[in-house]
Amino acid sequence: MNTDFKTFENSPVNIKIILAGLWTSVTLCYLYGDYFELYTPGKTRGLVEGNNLLDSPFKLFTASIVLAIPAVMVFLSLILKPAINRFLNIVLGLLFTLIMVFIGVTSFSDWYLFYVFLAALECMITILIVRYAWKWKRTDL
Repeated sequence: MNTDFKTFENSPVNIKIILAGLWTSVTLCYLYGDYFELYTPGKTRGLVEGNNLLDSPFKLFTASIVLAIPAVMVFLSLILKPAINRFLNIVLGLLFTLIMVFIGVTSFSDWYLFYVFLAALECMITILIVRYAWKWKRTDL
């Protein structure tokens, strides 16, 4: 019998890296959802004609701010001090979960099943963000 069998080391991952990875994942899901939406009937015509959800400079700017938050959280999760990091991850994780629940519920149709799937996945990821931040271990001073 061969006793030289070796296993791989399972190194613990820092909570900041886990949170940054989760924010990266949710950001990519947002990007894919918006990209795939371009393939739905009438979408590109609406973009060309200016008849779409983001039909004003204010709406486009607002959407840019909202979608910049998860992307910036990738970096902020790595550099912020634990207390504010934990707070922001819990608050923003909950906020984006609620946003995606609303979008998932209001997008239910044959052409938007991909959107509902991504919204559900995004909710799971943002709930994981909240869970990891909530369970962030405290250290003794």
